[in-house]
Amino acid sequence: MTAVPRSIEAAVEQAKTATRAAIEAGIPRIVVDLNIPELKALPIAEQFYPVLAELGLSFKVYFPDAGAAALARRDWQDPAFSIRGINEFKGRLEPEDEACLVIEPSAVEVNEVEALCNEATGKYVVLLNPKLEDIAVVGIGYTARQLRDRFLSTLESCYYLQPLEGATLLRVYPGPWQVWGETEDDDYELLGEFAQKPSGEEMANLFADEEAQAGDGTSPTRPKKGGLFAELGQFIRALTQ
Repeated sequence: MTAVPRSIEAAVEQAKTATRAAIEAGIPRIVVDLNIPELKALPIAEQFYPVLAELGLSFKVYFPDAGAAALARRDWQDPAFSIRGINEFKGRLEPEDEACLVIEPSAVEVNEVEALCNEATGKYVVLLNPKLEDIAVVGIGYTARQLRDRFLSTLESCYYLQPLEGATLLRVYPGPWQVWGETEDDDYELLGEFAQKPSGEEMANLFADEEAQAGDGTSPTRPKKGGLFAELGQFIRALTQ
């Protein structure tokens, strides 16, 4: 049964399990998003990329720029696979490549990411912690709508983790989107499930229903913080040093 992870390591393992399931199901464009403020992508990527090797795939890793790629090559002690900036022409996909992992691409790189996905026909593309829908970059009008319709809608969110105030939004492929509420005994209970990522209105309605039950004395008042945030706090601080 799916459960809210209690540590960064547990979240990464959960993400790897979801990614493995998505690749085995033949999904070509996969998004993995640990939506935790201030979380550094490089150490998360180092824990995550072995899932591709475990599946026996030949793969390349891409970062938003050459500087970040060079830092990864240094920290990861020059691994056997290629690590490049997504803007670098050298090191693009080869016929023998079966997958590529793109680390934390932003809206600035969205055209390059889209081009890479289009180039990777018959291969797997995994986006780790992408930030492709930055309104300040892509806007909110026709251009943004075109981007969503043309490209972003083709991406499958196979893992999503977002701690909220007193709750957590979680999706682990192939399961549904789930909202878990924190309880007073520092545990979680499932509040609702959705076939698609719930909208802000759907989340608000879910929490309103919970508050109404609490007002009737049928459900305990939710803590405002703790749970995942409390468990992960020390890990986040360590990774942001």
